[in-house]
Amino acid sequence: MNPEPPKSNNAQANKWLERILESKHILWMIFVLSMLEATIIPIPLELVLIPLLLHERERWFAVATATLAGCLIGASIGYGIGLFLFDTAGQWLLETLNYQDSFNEFKAEFNEDGFVTLLLVGITPIPFQVGMLTAGSTGYPFLLFLLAAVIARGIRYYGLAVLVNWLGERILAWWQKQQKRLGWGVLVAGIAVYLIVIFV
Repeated sequence: MNPEPPKSNNAQANKWLERILESKHILWMIFVLSMLEATIIPIPLELVLIPLLLHERERWFAVATATLAGCLIGASIGYGIGLFLFDTAGQWLLETLNYQDSFNEFKAEFNEDGFVTLLLVGITPIPFQVGMLTAGSTGYPFLLFLLAAVIARGIRYYGLAVLVNWLGERILAWWQKQQKRLGWGVLVAGIAVYLIVIFV
């Protein structure tokens, strides 16, 4: 039996972690949470994912894959909202999550270089809802949007899994204090793993 994983200082994240660990369907639970996090629940997913990866070290790849799959489903839903329902559901989502200012700032950058901007929003702490609503509302090609999401969130989740296996419990405390720096660390780790797989 795996030991009890460490918890964060975020009560909402801890509640979700407890629900997932108590479930017999851990992979489905993290899939659903990731989908919700990408759309309507502004929860710091990493504060659930890091302890879960520590608890499920033997299944780290499956956990990261389920998380990525849930995110992509949520991102596709969000893109559809931006494309077809932006003036109603899209605006409601931005107002509910208080992302209107972030949306306006992001849209200005998105108009200059959409794909690169989507890559950055998928890796950094910028709210992902902002990116998917922007892509949908501007009619950005869905396949390019999905490709950017796969690359960015794949690097984020698989890179995070690598860091968890390397650093252990220390990464949870560091993530809570240095989220932005470790976000870039995840990016570097993800790229390194990709290069190793391709060239070794």
